Amino acid sequence: MPAGVQHVTPVLMYHSVSSVPQGPMRHLAVPPRLLGEQLQALAGAGYRLVGLTELLDLLAAGDTRPTVGVTFDDGYADFLTAGVPALDAAGARATLYASVGHLGMPAEWLGRWAPDFGRLLTWDELADVSAAGVEIGSHSTYHHPLDVLPPAQLRAEIRDSRDELQQRLQLPVPSFAYPHGYHGRRVRALVADAGHDNATEVGRRLYRSGDDVYAIPRLQPTCDHSGADLLALVRSGEGRLVPAVKRVLQPGWRLARKAARAAGRDLT
Repeated sequence: MPAGVQHVTPVLMYHSVSSVPQGPMRHLAVPPRLLGEQLQALAGAGYRLVGLTELLDLLAAGDTRPTVGVTFDDGYADFLTAGVPALDAAGARATLYASVGHLGMPAEWLGRWAPDFGRLLTWDELADVSAAGVEIGSHSTYHHPLDVLPPAQLRAEIRDSRDELQQRLQLPVPSFAYPHGYHGRRVRALVADAGHDNATEVGRRLYRSGDDVYAIPRLQPTCDHSGADLLALVRSGEGRLVPAVKRVLQPGWRLARKAARAAGRDLT
């Protein structure tokens, strides 16, 4: 790639591969058939579909063929039963980010909507996902918003989750995803110090060469995106106004969340 030329790459952020027809969390679930349609639309348009670390390795090697990074957060049990088959059918690879302290249990951070998503993968199922060729990344231990945690708890959330994943799976864990997407300079530094090579936020914009590899933005496909809709999304991104406004408001929102945590509850 010539010097000064900026390469733009879409990275996708999925969660559950299921159907949640109503409620404020419905956008976190994409039904299996629709996931297959979305992935097939991208593959049919000539995009390679790969996990996050593989994507960064390709870009670092100067490979700029059309590629989309595919990631799944949290580690719901439906990923093994429905997500892996959809990826296989599309010739796709992906990265799955697991919150290790919740494995085998419901995603309690979803509150009263957690039952709609079922339980998370068990350790044995997570090993099966890895054996299927999916990169396993860390999503912290207990899915807390990291940027409002005290230092000792923050370090434990980041280091312990990676250590346990590596010990149990006997595989490297180079990638990290910030729970709820929240991070800051202090959080990013600890993620790097813990041995991760990259990390993802939410961002809702396209990843551009030169962006911080510890704050890789992602686009979010939902149950309202057809295959054609997702193809348009990866080509244009989600627009720059909303992400820019969110970045401007972030410091004030962080203060509000810190105050709420001091009062004993998390705002996400």
